[in-house]
Amino acid sequence: MINLETPKKARALINQAYQAASEVLRPVSRKYDRAEHEYPVELDMFAAVLDGLNSSGEGGAGAAGVRRNEKEKQTGNRNGGNLSTVLGTIEMCWGDVGLLLSMPRQGLGNAAIASVANDEQLTRFAKTWAAMAITEPDTGSDSANITTTATEDGDCYVLNGEKIFVTSGDRADAVVVWATLDKSAGRAAIKSFVVEKGMPGFEVVRLEHKLGIRASDTAVLRFDNCRVPKENLLGSPEVNTSKGFAGVMQTFDNTRPLVAAMAVGLARAALEETARILAEAGVVVDYDRPAHQQHAAAAVYLELEADYEAAYLLTLESAWMADNRKPNSLQASMAKAKAGRSVVDITLRCVELIGTLGYTEDMLLEKWARDSKILDIFEGTQQIQQLIVARRLLGKTSAELK
Repeated sequence: MINLETPKKARALINQAYQAASEVLRPVSRKYDRAEHEYPVELDMFAAVLDGLNSSGEGGAGAAGVRRNEKEKQTGNRNGGNLSTVLGTIEMCWGDVGLLLSMPRQGLGNAAIASVANDEQLTRFAKTWAAMAITEPDTGSDSANITTTATEDGDCYVLNGEKIFVTSGDRADAVVVWATLDKSAGRAAIKSFVVEKGMPGFEVVRLEHKLGIRASDTAVLRFDNCRVPKENLLGSPEVNTSKGFAGVMQTFDNTRPLVAAMAVGLARAALEETARILAEAGVVVDYDRPAHQQHAAAAVYLELEADYEAAYLLTLESAWMADNRKPNSLQASMAKAKAGRSVVDITLRCVELIGTLGYTEDMLLEKWARDSKILDIFEGTQQIQQLIVARRLLGKTSAELK
């Protein structure tokens, strides 16, 4: 196996995140899995800590943004905020994915704001907890087909439409809503808007009951002539058909590595618990012997651990590229695809290795198996990620390869 050395500057953060995960998140993991839609009050104490870590410029265990300043000179390699955030997220999701998604001011919408907001917006929304609203009843993974509209009217945009499967859609202070300025202009007209709670015409319709990540609320939102100030539009209002919707898609270059990191953390939790139980049963995993010469369970474990290592390395690569201002759309999709698929396979096969005990609520393995599936779905499904990777590698446009 390849084990990269953790950057010295990130070790304190990783230790803090691990302590939080082991002492707070893991102990209440089952509690909020059973108490779906109940707010985890234990998380409030972390909000100020994470705010401090993120404001330091070196990232925390929540949302951060891919911001590239081409005028800024850089020499050598940099291990910055994106890598630190990914490493912290891995530790926190070793504790519980749903609870991390419920962390105040660490929503996926915060990553969108951090990625594309101007300086004034960064300051104004610094303490805002923002969810992300993209998916619609008739629009799933293909975000180019968004039908929610934003119509210019004086000093506002008027939003109309419905969004589904919005993580933290009820608890967050605001929602970053993707809407189109002109349906006939296609992708180029899709923009993102910060819609704050309490704005007339913004309604939380209902909360969903889910297979996994039950600690996190998932909402259906409706916008009925919702007036949003023009200064809440993220990025340029210009509809540039030659550029497409690269501005809003830049958000995914950041959030996909974060979701990959969630999957990596969850997979590690399952592998560590499985290794402990196998050891108690007398099954020894020997890294110096070929897998086919070992116990069958040990051979399977080695296969799963290799899959985990590949996902881990791809995730670090995509975050490191963002820190060093390198285009990382391909690597972000590769990391998300690999980690999302691997975590589902790893958690389910860990349940199989442990047998009936792994299927009971006496252990967290069955919960992790349920939690894992969403990590292969949101922020772009497995199939969409593979399509993006294929387009990038083959040099094809979305029209040429569907």
